Amino acid sequence: MRIETKALVVALRPHGEHGAIVRLMTPESGLQPCYVRGARGKRLRPVLVPGNLVEASIVSRTDTQLGQGTIELLHSRGPLLSEPLPAAAIDWVCALTATALPEGQSYTRLFSALEGLLSAIEAAPSAHGWGASLVRFELLLLAELGFGLDLGSCAASGSTENLIAVSPRSGRAVSAAEAEPYGKKLLPLPAFLSEERQARGWDEILDGLTLSGHFMDRDLLIDRSRIIADARQRLIDRLRRAAGIA
Repeated sequence: MRIETKALVVALRPHGEHGAIVRLMTPESGLQPCYVRGARGKRLRPVLVPGNLVEASIVSRTDTQLGQGTIELLHSRGPLLSEPLPAAAIDWVCALTATALPEGQSYTRLFSALEGLLSAIEAAPSAHGWGASLVRFELLLLAELGFGLDLGSCAASGSTENLIAVSPRSGRAVSAAEAEPYGKKLLPLPAFLSEERQARGWDEILDGLTLSGHFMDRDLLIDRSRIIADARQRLIDRLRRAAGIA
């Protein structure tokens, strides 16, 4: 088996004296692990940073054998790791991708969304520029894994107007009129998710992350995947500090 493709580095685990098992998110072949010789050496260490775009060649004798990877840098996002908020965002989305997705399955839309999100973080380190994209990425990943939300119409009335909340049980939208009796038992539905626009403020971004976070905690961040939840909490804490919320 041979795969030659551009890819996003999403995780690295030391293996042996100088090598590492690297997880790459590819456009057509999904999540691909490979062993990279010298991964922790001077030349490759700055290349194999989560979030970097690389050119990868992965070769293995069989479909079940761990491939040997050769990696060349196409674009580095390493400088962002010195900025706390972008660094936390890159750490989280890469850890989520590497942990939640099964290996070897094509997720073309997720690759495009991840690449776009990383580019948005790079272009505008303030979360005002990419907060909405982060929420959409989390919701897309849930949908691709079979846990999609239905935000197009009200679960009770079928109305597509004035949708303001989401049922924490069914994942379906609820209109303002139908939501009133339930008070705070429902999750907030920020307007940017139904109006296809960027978030207008910190409140909308944090409401979106509360929404996606509820369903990820319930459906994805369980068992062994729970270990990455701390990366998301670090990001939320930094977003709240940026918003001036204690």
